[in-house]
Amino acid sequence: MDERSDRPVVVGADGSDGSLTALDWAAAEAERTSRVVRVVHASESGRRESYRPRTAAEDKPAGTAPRGAVLTDAMARVHRRAPGVRVAAASLPGEPSAVLVSESDDAAVLVVGSRGRGPISGMLLGSVSLAVAARARCPVAVARERAVSDTAAGAPVVLGIGETAAEDPAALFAREQARARGVPLLAVRAWRPPLPDVVIAQGSVPYDPLQVERASRRQADACVERVGRLIGEGSPAAPVRFRAVEGPAHEVLLRAAEGAAVLVVGAGHRGGRVPGLQLGRVNHAVLHHAACPVVVVPGTE
Repeated sequence: MDERSDRPVVVGADGSDGSLTALDWAAAEAERTSRVVRVVHASESGRRESYRPRTAAEDKPAGTAPRGAVLTDAMARVHRRAPGVRVAAASLPGEPSAVLVSESDDAAVLVVGSRGRGPISGMLLGSVSLAVAARARCPVAVARERAVSDTAAGAPVVLGIGETAAEDPAALFAREQARARGVPLLAVRAWRPPLPDVVIAQGSVPYDPLQVERASRRQADACVERVGRLIGEGSPAAPVRFRAVEGPAHEVLLRAAEGAAVLVVGAGHRGGRVPGLQLGRVNHAVLHHAACPVVVVPGTE
């Protein structure tokens, strides 16, 4: 059994438009996977409060609801989107990203909006969302500002295949997403031959561009085959397609994510104290620019 099988879908709520989208995504995810939704509001004033769902409520415009109403309205929204899903909620003291990262210890998946109430409204990704995606210890879903129903029926789950086994948790998460949604899984590996000066610096002389290209393609195919074996364990219920594509990884994944239900990528453990060090350039690119929701799955230590 998955060690997270009895853990909730945790979603951050602050009353912003981004958090409303996150609530919709969390409700749908909990409904697909038969989990509880835990709505969390970070309260920097230090008070700790718990709320029970109210029977009916209208959505409040972002920025108008007081703290208590944020949670009660959020719970009511989840109930309307997924009436059969159980919902719990809490207002916890602390800075939002720190509170949500702490919640990741006991979550199956943590859901945040792509933008919150931050002072720079034009940013493509809010600072809280980025910090949580970088530091959380469970998969983090960054929901986009579009309705859940906007995703076309049968849209695939797309997996970005990395270079090492540290990416395997992302592959397993993507497989379960495809199963739960009943859609195909498209696993994509981007590759490019190294530049001549890199090859020469590594001692591979004389430089033969054709051999270098073939070696790079073989390496990409080997990554695809390894992930294919991993995904194939347990007889996946949804069809799986694998593709090795030449090109910059962020461009390849952004193209593959167009029209996708969700894009799943792995993140390595890079160490350090600065939020964001866990995320590489490709992670940042897809989080900022992908047209669909993105799930970042932490790799193994």
